[in-house]
Amino acid sequence: MKKLLSLILIIFTTSEIALAQFGGPPNGGGGGDGNGRNRSTQQNTPSFEINTPKGNSKISGFIIDSTATSAVEFANISLISKTTNKPVDGTMADDKGKFLLTKVAVGDYKLQISFIGFESKIINDIKVEKGKDIDLGILKLSPISQMLDGVTVTAEKAMIEEKVDRLVYNAEKDMLAKGGDASDILKKVPMLSVDLDGNVSLRGTTNIKVLINNKPSTIVASSIADALKMIPADLIKTVEVITSPSAKYDAEGSAGIINIITKKSSIEGLTLNLDSGVGLRASNLGLNGSYRHGKLGITLGGFGRLFYNKAGTTLEQSTVKDGVTQLTQQSSDAKDNGLFGRYNLGFDYEISKTQSISSSIAFGTRNLDRNQEYVTKLFSNNNLTSTSYRDVDSKDLSNSVDINVDYIKTFKPQQEWSISTQFSQNNLTNNFDANILNGASELLSRQKNINGNTNREITVQTDYQTPIKQNQMFEVGLKSITRQVDSDYQYLYAGSTGGFSTDARNPSGLLNYKQTISSGYVSYTYSTKNKYTFKVGTRYEYTTIDAVTNVNSINIPSYGNLVPSINISKSLGTATLKLAYNNRIQRPGLQQLNPNFNASNAQNITIGNPSLKPEVTNNVELSLSKNINRTYLNVSLFGRQTNNSIVRISAPSDTLAGAIVTTFQNIGRQQTLGANIFGNTFITPKWSLNGGIDIYYNYLDGQVANATGGFSTISNTGLTIGGRITSQLQLNNGWGVQAFGGYRGNQVQLQGSQNGMGMYSLGVKKDINNKRGSIGLAAENFFGGMTMTSTLNTAQFNQKSVNNIYNQNIKLTFSYKIGNMKFVEQKKSKSVKNDDVKGGESNN
Repeated sequence: MKKLLSLILIIFTTSEIALAQFGGPPNGGGGGDGNGRNRSTQQNTPSFEINTPKGNSKISGFIIDSTATSAVEFANISLISKTTNKPVDGTMADDKGKFLLTKVAVGDYKLQISFIGFESKIINDIKVEKGKDIDLGILKLSPISQMLDGVTVTAEKAMIEEKVDRLVYNAEKDMLAKGGDASDILKKVPMLSVDLDGNVSLRGTTNIKVLINNKPSTIVASSIADALKMIPADLIKTVEVITSPSAKYDAEGSAGIINIITKKSSIEGLTLNLDSGVGLRASNLGLNGSYRHGKLGITLGGFGRLFYNKAGTTLEQSTVKDGVTQLTQQSSDAKDNGLFGRYNLGFDYEISKTQSISSSIAFGTRNLDRNQEYVTKLFSNNNLTSTSYRDVDSKDLSNSVDINVDYIKTFKPQQEWSISTQFSQNNLTNNFDANILNGASELLSRQKNINGNTNREITVQTDYQTPIKQNQMFEVGLKSITRQVDSDYQYLYAGSTGGFSTDARNPSGLLNYKQTISSGYVSYTYSTKNKYTFKVGTRYEYTTIDAVTNVNSINIPSYGNLVPSINISKSLGTATLKLAYNNRIQRPGLQQLNPNFNASNAQNITIGNPSLKPEVTNNVELSLSKNINRTYLNVSLFGRQTNNSIVRISAPSDTLAGAIVTTFQNIGRQQTLGANIFGNTFITPKWSLNGGIDIYYNYLDGQVANATGGFSTISNTGLTIGGRITSQLQLNNGWGVQAFGGYRGNQVQLQGSQNGMGMYSLGVKKDINNKRGSIGLAAENFFGGMTMTSTLNTAQFNQKSVNNIYNQNIKLTFSYKIGNMKFVEQKKSKSVKNDDVKGGESNN
């Protein structure tokens, strides 16, 4: 493995030497501003200064799609002298269609606007007078149309786009999105994998950070899988995958950051959107409204999803202790009923042309009720010793609130200062009631686990950025996060009748966990005339932790981390080559810390570890992207090493015969070397095909307890191959068809592996009333649902569990929009982003 990592570093170095032979104008790709908002090169990676006469006038405007009344992102603008008929200046529109040319000299000009898929537009007779600015207002581009066998087709926006520092999946182009949740969208995003429970991995690791509209949420800190269930798929605009975050981002996420951008209002007037769906396994209803007039904008929305499903599991495990082999054979049937919702209220106000303030409050709720009936047989040295029946009703409930207030001051183009604040709280309940029965369904005894958790965060940050000349950018910022986690749990026991009392075998407990993170960063961007862009920075984070249980205080020393980042890109005509290195931190999440002894299944128990420390990862990446006619292709190689890795460790129980107990420890080291290949092509302007292949090799090692009471070093390796493919066809009269298929290969774990699984869907949609509404029908996993098998093999035990999800689904969707709309500029805003906590893993 070490030789392979050394080889990729040699490849990176050789590629950079080769790049030194290229020259030309500055990189014209879009960038990011650290808050997840893509900006043009002129804003985030400034181009070199054009050697032409300068003045003090400005030319500005907005570029929109004439058919969709939406912004044309990153269109190219050239200012041409009418005297010489040659370009004298240029820029690129941002992700809202806005452009700005500064320091324009007196003279007569024409403006040319161009973008792939649209007809070029020329604005003639632009006369610039001394000291006077020109606002061209809204400029409309017409999509390119051509005749194919008598049918008029129009170029569509690509499903997948690559910006300078991120990959963007345009989920709003996904016709099958309606009626699902965010996990359904993420299954289709290149480099991402989603398992049956909604747990997300990026390039083979779950050590990632998920943001929602550039902001964290305490429910994400508790469980990424649960948070994704709260977000309706049809309200997602884009999903951004950031594999090499700059110093401006928190140092969390070994593999990177996933930023989910929801659809926002870019209209003036009053609108109301209705989205609904009815299916065999889930139904949804959403209602969102917005009002915007003058300097004030208000949004109000809500979405609810009702989930009902069946599942079946089998478990077979054997343990060896004191020369006796204990064998467990278990089967269960489960019924899941869930209600997920998210509701938000927000406003923004333009104080002046250079100042604005925005605020929002969002509520989330997740109620999952699972009834599971277990049949467990225990064998001792191949002799059946007992058969037990256990009926468990578990409740996984949470409610969250996020309150943001943000202020931004703009001094001049690209020079701005902002203050962002956030209060976030998540109340989480993980309870279960268990009835122990005999074969005749006679009640023998009862058990309860009551577990309440609170996760509270208060964040304050300030950021400042300023350009240096025309080709450099300097950014600096400070941030403070105060996080308080409280967990209170108890086990109660009762006979078949009578009241409950404390279970002496599982005493009650609590955890009070306070974490304070103080951080600062500097970042510098430099663009050269020969198409190189360098973005370097460093971030320092100092963390203090006070942790107390009902038994004792936990001594976790304070620690500081210096996390550098380097991003280099080189434009090669229609191709772009990138090299990146960064250092990342992954702090433990609530479910890894919570010491509650979760024994809803008495033979497969989990318990958190409040003494966990963060893990640190070094990442290096080399990628090449190229546009070939209607095809976009990206190939990337990456290497990653994680030390002090947080690993799930399982061992036989000391008290329960045949039971396995799983916890989390900082004992692992993980090395990964992999490649991603993905592309997007338009077979015709209305028929697109995109997909990709993920290949990576994992090596893991760590120390675990052995049968003699000591420790042994174990390791595991494996190759994982996965991929996905999507095809979408736009037909006449508003009809559209989409098909999707994906496969996630075997996942290597320290003590075993998890097998691969496939997913697929097919849908059709019809737009109605001039695209104000739509009706759709979709089918998912219609050949028997999905199955996932996990296998653990050690010297002390063997375990094989099979999880069957009967999630074949057919859904009917309906959406409609009413209101008087017109395009206006969206107000610039910044917001808090807490990117430092490792997401929990679903226990369902």
